[in-house]
Parts: sequence; C-alpha cells; structure tokens
Amino acid sequence: MVMPVQVPHFSARAAQIFHALSDETRIGIVELLVGGERCVCELQDTLDAAQSRLSFHLKVLKDAGIVNDRREGRWSYYELNREAFEEAEEMIRELRPRGRRTSVRVLANARPATARQNECCD
Repeated sequence: MVMPVQVPHFSARAAQIFHALSDETRIGIVELLVGGERCVCELQDTLDAAQSRLSFHLKVLKDAGIVNDRREGRWSYYELNREAFEEAEEMIRELRPRGRRTSVRVLANARPATARQNECCD
C-alpha cells in the first residue's frame, strides 16, 4: 500500500521565496541591499542593468516579500525585508534531515538500490 506523502504547509511560500532568490541578478540586488536602503538609480548604475530588466527583477523580489519599497518624489528606494529572510531560515530548518547520520562505512556496505527496489512500497 502506498502511503500518501504529506506536503509541507509552507511549500508554495518556499517555492516563491526560493524562486525569487534563484537568479544571479536578484542575488546581486540582495547583496547590494544588505548594506541598507538604496535608490533604484544606484542599483541600476551598480548592476549596469537596463531599467526594464531591473524593474522586472525588483518586482519578483517585492512580490516574494524579500524587498520593501518606498517612493520619495520621483525616486523609488528599496530595502531588504528582514522577516522574509527569517521565514526562509525557518523553512530551511524544517527541511533539514532529521534522521541519524549515516557513516561512510555504512554506505559502503549498503546494498545497491536495485537490490532494495522490491522491498519498499510492495
């Protein structure tokens, strides 16, 4: 009998956060914001990114809750949302393997997966 797999309660949110952090440009934006709030023009100059490309990446980060923005006149300023990183850390903790560690010696003596194939889920 096949047992149903319980999907973690945070799977959609985890996908959103980790997707937002899965792009080099967005990681670059996050790295620039670690030091504090920055004007979008600073980000554009530092990353040498076209305005439309930068806007797309900032929207992905904002939609995931990773950055907050504020307007001041005609300028937009962005900063990291600390709570989103705390949330991501908690998700990582929840996904960490809980079983005991398997030593290299135990793995070396283990039977190949093909030999175990018929033992599970019969």
